[in-house]
Amino acid sequence: LLKGRLRLRQITRLCPGGHQTPIVTSRLDLPAVVLAYRMFERWRQENFLKYLREEYALDALVDYKSEPEDPQRLVPNPESRKIKKELTALRAKLKGMQAIYGRAAIDNKEGKRPTIRGFKIAYGELRGQIRELQKQIEILQSRHNQMPKRIEVKDLAGEPMVRLSGERKHLTNCIKMVAYQAESDLLALVRPHYARADQEGRTLITSALQCPADLEIGKDKLRVTLMSLSSKHRSKVIAAICEMLNRMEVCFPGTKLQMCFGVHQGVS
Repeated sequence: LLKGRLRLRQITRLCPGGHQTPIVTSRLDLPAVVLAYRMFERWRQENFLKYLREEYALDALVDYKSEPEDPQRLVPNPESRKIKKELTALRAKLKGMQAIYGRAAIDNKEGKRPTIRGFKIAYGELRGQIRELQKQIEILQSRHNQMPKRIEVKDLAGEPMVRLSGERKHLTNCIKMVAYQAESDLLALVRPHYARADQEGRTLITSALQCPADLEIGKDKLRVTLMSLSSKHRSKVIAAICEMLNRMEVCFPGTKLQMCFGVHQGVS
């Protein structure tokens, strides 16, 4: 690619089912196994964040409170960005003027201006404008090179910067991630009992967690009996999960009541 200036390599993973996953990369210094591991980990992270955005509203605002921005946080330098914008405009203008000058040189009739000196005299004003633009670009480019690309927030001019309050957001994100981990642990329990666990396992768990239930408090136990699910097969799977959870002998937080889970017999 790009006349040999860009070299890429392809790593292909062959799955047990025959499916092939190609990975294209410009990293030539790492082993194929390391690159494949990193790429699949990246995809796993992307899938994780996508699921949490859709099912757990990870990006949702918790409140609209604001707090002062960290004064030492680095941000893009607005002056540098402004000069870069000016440079882009000047270079575009210079390119247009150079195109006019070059076109005039190509179309120059030797009978009218047989020497390059005569041509320069005829187009002296345009040539002077080009030289002036080039000087402006050199000066601006020198300023841009000496200017820091990023500066601290405290060095910004104008009103003090603020950001959305992060304490509640951080707390709710932690709770959502813990809930996702609990859901994943339940999914691991579902797999031996549900053939389509990879496709429908999380949906099944969500349905069970949202299912109405009867609560019965005994002397030393808290019984949670879920209503039967939409099909007998699904209810049977959740009942098997309840039996495994009961063997863990978990107490309700803050009490000594052992939690016992079950599913009502029959299909609602």
